Amino acid sequence: MLAKSVPQVPEQAKVDGGLSYEPKWDGFRALVSWDGADVEIGSRGAKPLTRYFPELVEAFTRLLPEPCLIDGEIVVARGEPGAQRLDWESLSQRIHPAASRVAMLAEETPAMFIAFDLLARGARDLRNEPFSVRRAELVDLLVGLPHPVHVTRTSDDPDVARRWLAEFEGAGLDGVVAKPLAQPYAPNKRTMFKIKHARTADVVALGYRIHKSGQGVGSLLVGLYTAEGTLMGVGGVAAWSNERRLSLIDELAPYVERDDAGDAVTGETDRSRFSASKDVSFVRLRPERVLEVRYDQLEGYRFRHTVQFERWRDDREARSCTYEQLETVSAYDLGDVLD
Repeated sequence: MLAKSVPQVPEQAKVDGGLSYEPKWDGFRALVSWDGADVEIGSRGAKPLTRYFPELVEAFTRLLPEPCLIDGEIVVARGEPGAQRLDWESLSQRIHPAASRVAMLAEETPAMFIAFDLLARGARDLRNEPFSVRRAELVDLLVGLPHPVHVTRTSDDPDVARRWLAEFEGAGLDGVVAKPLAQPYAPNKRTMFKIKHARTADVVALGYRIHKSGQGVGSLLVGLYTAEGTLMGVGGVAAWSNERRLSLIDELAPYVERDDAGDAVTGETDRSRFSASKDVSFVRLRPERVLEVRYDQLEGYRFRHTVQFERWRDDREARSCTYEQLETVSAYDLGDVLD
């Protein structure tokens, strides 16, 4: 079951039957199946995740009181108690082919599971029940279970949801979800609403990757200057139309770095286990062209998700595109979100 983006927290009258609001967790969406003997964890795209989270398998086997199918999010927290936040980088490192590495990371960066929907309980299929019933069943099933199994908090007050949107980002969450109380579980349909932070920044074009089709710009790499004057890669801009991909080649041609022979200078971004088989080469651009992009969240020195193109900013000097322009988010303890 999916959510469509809306610009602001919707009011209760948005849908018949009203809405339930909850924090939007930034982790791996997961379906947990427990049949009384075996645990299986699957991703939103039906990829098996079970082997990567042995500590959760152990916890589900030990804690779940009866067979069930739970929808939720796997997250990893870092930091000292009282100053914890979600850590996407630590979570992403948990997907590793080596069993020894998986076991080590399960000890060093243990995951937790945030439950937010219940699809089946015992022999009962709950998908056709309204969310209000599924939520009540979820709370009844998991009430009192200790860490690492948690039930996400909810509210029926849109003002509370707006406060969560403002505060919980400081703990690493990335927005708020509004769920129709009267609707059944609808796989692959965007019947929920998600509200994320919408921000803009002026960034410098650093290079571009050729589209996987072999023609046009697939993604534009962008950067920001640190206070010390170092230009850092912060992410990529994608989702161009076919026509726009082709026109960008000509538009960016005057900015392509060239060697003494006149050939375009290329580079490679860092490889990871997620890009081991991908072409990570790119055409370098002189850092002169500025563009405005939309982003939702900064993770360390980089944008957490792919950013969206807004417009070229020919009125801006590249050196003026610094991290100082980005909004500072106040820290918020993850423990207060869980409690």
